[in-house]
Amino acid sequence: MSDWTSGYVAEVDYTHDFFHEMTPAVLALTATSKGQKHGLNQSELSYCELGCGQGFTSNLLAAANPHIQFHAMDFNPAHIAGARELAAEGGLNNIQFYERSFADFEEEGGLPKQFDVIALHGVMSWVSQENQQLIVDFIGRRLKSGGIVYVSYNSLSAWAAIMPLRRILLDRAAQGAGPLEERIGEALNFAKTLEGAGAQYFKSNPMASAGLKSAGKMPANYLAHEMFNADWTPFHFADLAGDLSEAKLNFLGPTSLMDHIDDICLTAEQIAVLDGEIDPVRRESLRDVLVNEQFRSDLFVKGGRRHTERGAIGAWFETPLALVKRFGGGPIKLTWRQGEIALDQAQYGPILQALRSGPATVRSLLDQGAFGQMTWAEISRLLTILVGSGTLSPCLPLDGVADRLAGCQAFNLAVCKRAEDSETLRFLASPVTGGGLELDRIEQLFLLAYSEGKTEPSQWADLVWSILSAQGQHLQHEGQVLERPEENLALLQARATAFAARRLPLCRSLGLIPAASGQQAALGIAAQEAREEAAA
Repeated sequence: MSDWTSGYVAEVDYTHDFFHEMTPAVLALTATSKGQKHGLNQSELSYCELGCGQGFTSNLLAAANPHIQFHAMDFNPAHIAGARELAAEGGLNNIQFYERSFADFEEEGGLPKQFDVIALHGVMSWVSQENQQLIVDFIGRRLKSGGIVYVSYNSLSAWAAIMPLRRILLDRAAQGAGPLEERIGEALNFAKTLEGAGAQYFKSNPMASAGLKSAGKMPANYLAHEMFNADWTPFHFADLAGDLSEAKLNFLGPTSLMDHIDDICLTAEQIAVLDGEIDPVRRESLRDVLVNEQFRSDLFVKGGRRHTERGAIGAWFETPLALVKRFGGGPIKLTWRQGEIALDQAQYGPILQALRSGPATVRSLLDQGAFGQMTWAEISRLLTILVGSGTLSPCLPLDGVADRLAGCQAFNLAVCKRAEDSETLRFLASPVTGGGLELDRIEQLFLLAYSEGKTEPSQWADLVWSILSAQGQHLQHEGQVLERPEENLALLQARATAFAARRLPLCRSLGLIPAASGQQAALGIAAQEAREEAAA
């Protein structure tokens, strides 16, 4: 009898993560930043996720993007059953989940003939070469001309020194018996014993020691899927690009917008090295070595079409942006590969201040004078950094927020209700950005209390403590478990007060909860301005 897992870990469920880079608006801005047309501004789109795991990313994106038909597959029946259950709880009608392998997915009769977007998070690194080829073949047949592929994967540059460690862990776990989580723990302890015995491998490879230390802090269910599959491939960029070229794909750019700006990633000497290489594939391969890249998330396009210079600026102008981190008017500090990024508060302050009242297009910000006397090169650079750092987010068209609001709030209610019993789901859907905003279990329960008509932070704290205490759970503070009820309640009240001041306005502006009448009016004005801009 054949093994349906094909060597992939199936006895431990994958994590319920949300991958921001897979958000359609983020994919669109990645293309825009590279001067490419993308086709993601159409009213109807089809999106396929291959190897969706628990399906949480696809479910959240479906809630926030009702104009897109989502199709997601995974070979694990438990994952697909759970994904379908959450879709039903959230009232989603624009997503289908399929329990299929890569070998038989195309036999599914309900699939569109071709997709606008095909996405794979990490999958290529964790499946066999046979399955990698099946994926490339599927993309070649099922991606529309002009369509884009999101693919993320381990990069060989940083993982090369870790590969012997991974083999040690895998072999040791295979020798044991019992649940995989226990065998993973024993394998980690064995590797630490090797290191403690003075193994020259660890002395000669500091990254291996750092990797072992980092692995010891990871949840077992994540580590199982990251390092304990039978197949594990860190890619040299040129090799992956060559494989995808069989499906007529060309590299478009990394989805990390910070990596679109060389001088915050590389030294002057490193930039000079790259400038000597004109081939884009070889350039990316060299870049991985220069920055010691560990994990890449890239966009590839089938039939790329470049904007004219004027068209590229126009695409930026039409992009709506939203503030997704609290801005109190003071200085912000951002860091990236070369350390702290030099930013002028006189330049970014007016932009963030303008967006505190709600999302706006780049053209609207320009008309408001938010960019002062900056040149377009300075504006686009600053916006790229602010978006890449997670301070701002690209948005869906402003005039569709109302249509997306109800679906997002139904999905978010389902997620928050689950927080009564679990901290597994950590993101809620935004009808503004079309993506997710991270909130922990306590914050979700605060929103649940708010949705039930409890308007005072003290009421939120009471509700949360009633849930936690009934389950025999207590909070921790400064590394200590709070045993007394009054201590737990006092900490919850402090958190609720801070949440009301800092996070609730952000949740409201991003549509996670109903906006106040003034904010609804602001969104309406912004939407009308967007329509007028489009007509002009």
